[in-house]
Amino acid sequence: MTSSTDQPGGSYAPFAYATVPNAVLYRRVMQAFVRAKERFTVHLRPEDVRSALEDDGPPIAEDAIVAALDKLADPLWGNLLAFPDSSRVTAIEDFYRRRMLYQLSHQGEAAERALRQYDDSLGSRGALQAVALEDIAILLRSLRDALAHPDGHLDEARVHQDLRSLRDRFTELADNAVVFMGSVQRSIDLQDADLDAFLAYKDRLIGYLERFIADLVTRGAQISQLLGRFTPDDVARLCEIAAHREAQDSAPGLAPGPPTGAGPARPAPTGVGQAPGATAPDHAAELAATWLRRWEGLTDWFVATPARDSEAKLLRARARSAIPSLLAVVAALHDRNSGRSDRSADFLTLASWFAALPDEPSRHRLWRTAFGLTSARHLSSTLETEEAWERERVGPATPWADAPALQVSPQLRKTGSYERRGRQNRVTDRSNAKALLADRAREQSEQTAAARRRVLTDGPVPLSGFSVLDRESFRLFLALLGDGLAALRPGGATAEISTSDGGLRLVITPLPDAPPMSLRTVDGTLSGPDHLVDIALVGTVEV
Repeated sequence: MTSSTDQPGGSYAPFAYATVPNAVLYRRVMQAFVRAKERFTVHLRPEDVRSALEDDGPPIAEDAIVAALDKLADPLWGNLLAFPDSSRVTAIEDFYRRRMLYQLSHQGEAAERALRQYDDSLGSRGALQAVALEDIAILLRSLRDALAHPDGHLDEARVHQDLRSLRDRFTELADNAVVFMGSVQRSIDLQDADLDAFLAYKDRLIGYLERFIADLVTRGAQISQLLGRFTPDDVARLCEIAAHREAQDSAPGLAPGPPTGAGPARPAPTGVGQAPGATAPDHAAELAATWLRRWEGLTDWFVATPARDSEAKLLRARARSAIPSLLAVVAALHDRNSGRSDRSADFLTLASWFAALPDEPSRHRLWRTAFGLTSARHLSSTLETEEAWERERVGPATPWADAPALQVSPQLRKTGSYERRGRQNRVTDRSNAKALLADRAREQSEQTAAARRRVLTDGPVPLSGFSVLDRESFRLFLALLGDGLAALRPGGATAEISTSDGGLRLVITPLPDAPPMSLRTVDGTLSGPDHLVDIALVGTVEV
């Protein structure tokens, strides 16, 4: 017995034809065999392949087609199977002519379909499917209704069909969402784009994202509630029904053989796809475990837990963040097309000027003009010094000890320092302004302390139990309540938050069975679901 690693290419040798120099012809030939098999045509002759290739592209010589067929049928690759063609032999001379029939091998078909899936994935743009959300909710209601049948009887065919449809729609939704958000990110990361085309695309995309976000908020909440109505026993029962029906459909035969060169296939006692030696109950248990993992994946996608956010929430956040990112790209494109100047553009322009100058003195003059690196103005030389430099022809390389002495103008001593004459400015007295600010700070502190005292509770109390709140107290209470509700996870039992200075702590607990509450304030009435709140001081903060 030989191992798959004994052959060049190993178990992935059937993919080799996609990377060789003649890969285009090999792909066309393999696609012709795949299309023929879809029409239930198993064997093809070279002339059949040539006819099929002429239908979808330029004609190819028969010798080239025969050479490609022989290479694909080579055991090294194993994409095709070759059989002697004796069906059209009419004379003894025909036995000496090489006539072959070619058939798509199992490995070759799998390789070509994998390459087709790869090509389709590269060309796919993906989509955010709001209709899929509605379909998932409808299928979950159908499963819930099936479990709630009055006599306890389940239509197993209907349950199985609903589960398969639910799996397909959810898989399509998740895969397309990943592809779509990737394409949006590539659009955001683009560097060169036509402004008008991108603006039109941006308007349509933002509208599309806003509609999907709205649908995801409403439909996602419905799906999360529907999933919460299924008990673990209900889920296990549904998965067992689907596994039992699929196990019945498993056809007897050989288990999937090892890769090319890895030895002969072994007989499987039950169905294709199960482990060798497995019994029918074992196969059904494996299928049930697979369906249970799919259900858990669906639940994780829509239902959040205290430990993690749901995938739907993450997708919603990613879609929302894409909108300001798109607007930032639009702003960048506007700036680019409006000729906005920045430091990098200035330096690039200056570099082009330097490159266009003919000699070094011109470049030095441009350097001094651009950056202002000239001699110090307070050390200006006299006319006598400049004449001496001209006579001696002093250059930049002349040592300072050999150069003529610099004659400094005596005016420097007279004008080198400056002292203002006259009376000094009076210092402004700001004691009244400081006292006013201190009074305002004290007044605000007292108002905050009073508001805190009015919202404190002596233990947990319902929202409906609060008395009328003034404007300052209600503003503080509303801020605490908003932070507490934001920290309360879906399905969570309680949440605890503290103010930014750590002075107050709020513990909030939902009351699902309580009637709606009304909280009265001096400006009106706040209505909503009732909660149990506990507001207390923390530490020794003085209020």
